[in-house]
Amino acid sequence: MAKDVVMPALGMAQETGVLLQWLKAPGDTVAKGEPLMEVETDKATVEVEAPAAGVLAQVTAQSGDVIPVGQVIAVILTAEEAKLRGREDTRTRSEAGEVEAASSPHRLTASSPVAARMAAEHNLDLSQIKPDGSRVQKADVLAYLNQKDEGGGMKDEIHPFKLPASPKARRLAAEQDLDLSSITGSGPDGAVLTADVERAARRREEARQKNFQPSNLPTLQPSPLPLSRMWQVMAQRLSESWTTVPHFYLAVEANASGLSRWREQVLQRAAEKITFSDLLVKLVAGALRQHPRLNAKWENNGIVLNEAVNVGLAVAVEEGLLVPVIHEADRLGLNDLARRRQELVAKAQNGQLSLDEMSGGTFTISNLGMYGVDAFNAIVNPPQAAILALGRIAERVVPVNGQPAVQPMLTMTLSCDHRVVDGARAAQFLQTLTALVEDPLRLLD
Repeated sequence: MAKDVVMPALGMAQETGVLLQWLKAPGDTVAKGEPLMEVETDKATVEVEAPAAGVLAQVTAQSGDVIPVGQVIAVILTAEEAKLRGREDTRTRSEAGEVEAASSPHRLTASSPVAARMAAEHNLDLSQIKPDGSRVQKADVLAYLNQKDEGGGMKDEIHPFKLPASPKARRLAAEQDLDLSSITGSGPDGAVLTADVERAARRREEARQKNFQPSNLPTLQPSPLPLSRMWQVMAQRLSESWTTVPHFYLAVEANASGLSRWREQVLQRAAEKITFSDLLVKLVAGALRQHPRLNAKWENNGIVLNEAVNVGLAVAVEEGLLVPVIHEADRLGLNDLARRRQELVAKAQNGQLSLDEMSGGTFTISNLGMYGVDAFNAIVNPPQAAILALGRIAERVVPVNGQPAVQPMLTMTLSCDHRVVDGARAAQFLQTLTALVEDPLRLLD
């Protein structure tokens, strides 16, 4: 049975997706789960896997197309269906070949994806373009366009798409009122990418500020900074969370002496470099297993308990905020957990996270301790029930056995969705977590 290939939904608020490239060509044999295409999301470039095994056919989408979620863009046929389809296609081509050759003004010609897209944008017949090599390239199309310009066929016409560009780059250039033809592209075949447009916008803004004269332009208003698509989506979703989720906050201070001793002991025998973040992820996962209501979500106007404990880590990148997920964190040993955290953070910073690595989170940790922050309130990441904000471990004077003493203290602030968690349940979770931080061996009980 043929299986449809559709544009998948890669995010809660996603309505369309951009097809970057097919990883298989029509007629290729694919295995179920094998990477089939690359799709651009608001946060990363994601490889989408084949939904079934068979032969790729009926491809209707091309690189650069913006496609609604759920739209069928290809099918995967079984081997028998592919053979039958091949015989039918051969017969059809044999019967209609001469008619098609006489009636079609655009006969099939070998070309690169960029050249094909440029030809389509200018309504050019690829068969009329003489390639310099075995197939028509971007340079061949540009040469053909220039030749037509010189001949007067398109003398006064402006070619807005003469330079290839990604859909996001086109949208951003339009928003920033930038001419794509003035931007040097860093993509394949000189294609203009989003980063190229952002750099051009920054250079223009720097030039404006350099030449700015207050006496000449007393009413000039500063131009808004160009925002990446990721930042725009982050702003939208956090605004929705802030305005629709009834937040409340609880904060505790924990003595981190036991946590520090535990790390020193672990580092002596661990294969990986274990950080305080790794230890805290492990302890938080253990506390969540004991308090499943904090590991729940608000869905369809009801509370749903998650079976797995999947801890997300907020990671700041230049374009915004990403939350890669450590799946089943409560089941991982410290070495495996540390190795997985390092891999996810590196991928987040390089924009290489996959869909699975950003999906399925049941609880989030946001740590700003490395920036010297003592405490802060984080915004809940819907549909999760809570998020834990971690400050730095700092020495403070606290009472120990009735006497003042300097101790390393850690402030933890829990933000909760009151629809899922009440104050008592949140307090009990923090009690358990505080006890684990102060005596990590409790985790073994």
